[in-house]
Amino acid sequence: MTREAKGGMLERRYHVEPFLDYLALERGLRPRTCDAYRSDLRRFLGYLDERGDVDSPDEIDHLVLRDYVVHLRNRGRAPVSIRRTQSALRAFFEFLAGEGIVRENPADRMDRPAATRKLPEFLSRDEAARVVEAVDPDSRVYWRDRAILELLYATGMRVSELTALSLADLDPEHECCMVFGKGGKERIVPVGAAALRVVARYLAGVRPELDRGRGGGALFLNQRGTRLGRMSVWTIVARGAERAGIMRRVSPHTLRHSCATHMLEGGADLVAVQEMLGHADISTTQIYTHLDREYLRETHRRFHPRSGGPDPAR
Repeated sequence: MTREAKGGMLERRYHVEPFLDYLALERGLRPRTCDAYRSDLRRFLGYLDERGDVDSPDEIDHLVLRDYVVHLRNRGRAPVSIRRTQSALRAFFEFLAGEGIVRENPADRMDRPAATRKLPEFLSRDEAARVVEAVDPDSRVYWRDRAILELLYATGMRVSELTALSLADLDPEHECCMVFGKGGKERIVPVGAAALRVVARYLAGVRPELDRGRGGGALFLNQRGTRLGRMSVWTIVARGAERAGIMRRVSPHTLRHSCATHMLEGGADLVAVQEMLGHADISTTQIYTHLDREYLRETHRRFHPRSGGPDPAR
């Protein structure tokens, strides 16, 4: 086997290409940054291949990562290069954990500089409605794309969860669906009548035209009649945002954040939102309450006439 073929096999085994798609489409990183991450991961996979005691991502623990950092230092790598490699590995394993490919994130125990947690971006209620409704009316797959946007916003599910949905997972009678989240965990997520009506239009008119007997029961199909992929969903969301006149980057995760934020703004219980989103730890859900407070503070700073006034006279 040639070196190139072996490298390609390793990248497929460790899901490198989907990770790079995530960096480019979900996080909006520049091509140069994505190329640097690819190079870092190729070196890491080469190291794993030389070790010979690791065959899959789930067999990597924090000790393997620690040994790799020591290996880089022994090879004379500059500190700045090692820090970039650690950053690449943290992003890589966060992605794998988010997709349920690894049960635990071994990079959680890697040294990292202290940092405040970044608040997720979200849309206003009006912006979210505009994105959901901003599908090209002349598109052959209008109802499919509209159903995808409606479901993402209505349920807050992850893009990987949406693309994994099967016809049998929908329960229109009870207005919910079965979602398979991280680590294969199942949860029941309410959908709502509005989104289900759009899904019904897709199932009645568009899916039969797309289905060529190769869909395997998948809910959403592509033009070839097979299960729709993550990249296609990212494209659908980005086009919806562009047609809605929203200039900043909008991804499926933006709709997930918007769903959670708007529910909490409306008075939803934090534990209920945690269950709906499939968060293992409620502290992950609590970030949305911080976001809500920050939004209120920013609104006050921008619009209250005395939010930044002079000190009162003594």
